[in-house]
Amino acid sequence: MALDEFRQRAEHVRDLYDRLNLSERGRVWTNEEFMLGFIGDVGDLAKLVMAAEGARDIPGARAALEHELADCLWSVLILADRYDIDLHRAFHRTMTELETAITTRLAATRPDEAKDDEHGS
Repeated sequence: MALDEFRQRAEHVRDLYDRLNLSERGRVWTNEEFMLGFIGDVGDLAKLVMAAEGARDIPGARAALEHELADCLWSVLILADRYDIDLHRAFHRTMTELETAITTRLAATRPDEAKDDEHGS
């Protein structure tokens, strides 16, 4: 599934939540409420990663981990839509920036590594 398909599916579910919230509460979630929900999901994700690494005992952790990762992706897609961010373009731009920064730092460390290798360190 391409990113655009994920986005469309996420927006469909958001629209369903909007309808439900209008019906039950008379209003839809604000951007801040979406962000607060995302923060809660990230907290849940942290606990589930700890369980996956053996630091916590959570029954059904694997299925819950899958669910929370999907919830977090949903939140990111919805927030990007709400703020009119082209995630495809932003992702590629950010990865290029990171690759450049990391490559530059690696190149700067190579002379020291060469010195260590010459001295048997």
